[in-house]
Amino acid sequence: MQLEIITPDRKVFTGEASSVTFPGSEGQFQVLNSHAPMVSTLARGPVTVVTATGTQSFTVDGGVVEVLNNKVLVLAEAVL
Repeated sequence: MQLEIITPDRKVFTGEASSVTFPGSEGQFQVLNSHAPMVSTLARGPVTVVTATGTQSFTVDGGVVEVLNNKVLVLAEAVL
């Protein structure tokens, strides 16, 4: 799936991911390939991205995530 993590001032990550784990405002959740469409709010915490080359983690300070047609867009308030 295509993942994009952006903040108001910069693009933090763009690329292919096999799974992404988010700090949802109601608890942690994971998105995999072909996930059902959804929109969720994010709390402060780690976004863990698994790619073909390894795992990366970004700490977001809240935001929103949208999943649609194997594209995941994260609009983070800030990445710490």
